[in-house]
Amino acid sequence: MGHGGNVIDELVTDHREVETLFGRIEALPSGDKDRKVYADQVIMELVRHSVAEEAHLYPAVRRHVPNGDALADQELEDHAKAEQIMKDLEGCDAGDPEFDRLMGMLMMEIRSHVADEEENLFPLLRQSCPAEALDELGDKVRTAKKMAPTRPHPSAPDKPPANKMLAPGMGLVDRMRDALSGRGKKA
Repeated sequence: MGHGGNVIDELVTDHREVETLFGRIEALPSGDKDRKVYADQVIMELVRHSVAEEAHLYPAVRRHVPNGDALADQELEDHAKAEQIMKDLEGCDAGDPEFDRLMGMLMMEIRSHVADEEENLFPLLRQSCPAEALDELGDKVRTAKKMAPTRPHPSAPDKPPANKMLAPGMGLVDRMRDALSGRGKKA
């Protein structure tokens, strides 16, 4: 992740990448070990994406979009649900019966969230936020994703300023754990 362009283009590209990974998981038979490899990649991408949205996108929604507080709060609720599912999924092997159930729940939650953002939130933001601000937000989101955690932390703060202060440290620890364990290596 880290594609260039304004914040909306950046996040839509992220959405497509996650959907591609979902497709790879769905194409494999239940219990295939590569389903876990792809699930780990999905989790890593979704956590980075979510952390960046929470740090930069949703504060901009609160500032620029009419009724932005309610919209941002709903998005944060969606993130919390997905993050708990990811945390539960993290402890499952591909052969665990819970893996398929949790993966299905995560796909349903993320697909619903993506559709809502792309059909409702992003058009409102595009209408109410100056183009230069959207470009600047794209840069901020790309930077945040590079430093963000790669593992779900459901109890971590999801609003500035606490999330912006804690995310880089958690991200460093997560990336070290990933490097040592080999987590996130391509199938």
